[in-house]
Amino acid sequence: MLRTASYTNIGGRPRNEDSAREVRLGTEQLCTVVADGLGGHGGGEMASAAAVKAVCENWDGNADPGQIKGLFRIAHDSIVAIQTSACAMKSTIVALELNGNLAAWGHVGDSRLYHFYNGKLVFQTRDHSVSQIAVFMGEITVDQIRFHEDRNRVLRALGQESMPTVESKAEVLAPGAHAFLLCTDGFWEYVNEPEMAADLNAAADPRDWLEKMRARLLARVPADNDNNTASAVWVEIP
Repeated sequence: MLRTASYTNIGGRPRNEDSAREVRLGTEQLCTVVADGLGGHGGGEMASAAAVKAVCENWDGNADPGQIKGLFRIAHDSIVAIQTSACAMKSTIVALELNGNLAAWGHVGDSRLYHFYNGKLVFQTRDHSVSQIAVFMGEITVDQIRFHEDRNRVLRALGQESMPTVESKAEVLAPGAHAFLLCTDGFWEYVNEPEMAADLNAAADPRDWLEKMRARLLARVPADNDNNTASAVWVEIP
């Protein structure tokens, strides 16, 4: 059984530069994508929209990390094609492919994927950012990324001068309940991982899960908070 939900919100910004999209090619085949346009470069909303469109329209139904890299190349080229000298738009991206009990995912930048198995967090992507490097060097903890002074300094993005390195992973899903959360930094900044797991275990469905986490976010954000976007995927493997 495969169930999904997603939302995107402008937050306290003048434009929503996040995008989310999914496509299904069968009852057990899904591709879902979340992207965050880099507003400091201008045209962020166009960049993220072009990225998710390119991935979803070119996905063939498989779950393969090599294919994700190819799809991200198409997305990168799509962004480069609409860049101008005055608007060097860029975007982070995270994508999940499912085909039966096969899963594959990949990301560029600081949009994240979380994988929960039977209610417990078993994997999360690592940001391509200056603050993540600070974690690797032992200068800060993982939790301190959320409000670190360099948190917004992304080291990889689609649309940069050359195609960025894509981090990808594949997994055969074990029998049981799997939940995936794909989200932009405007979301995970205000909801921590133990809270994600607690809300997952109290939720009736993916939409309820997102709403519980959004309630936490809305209680914490300042008036000028960033765009925030998330997609939730639940899959039961017999």
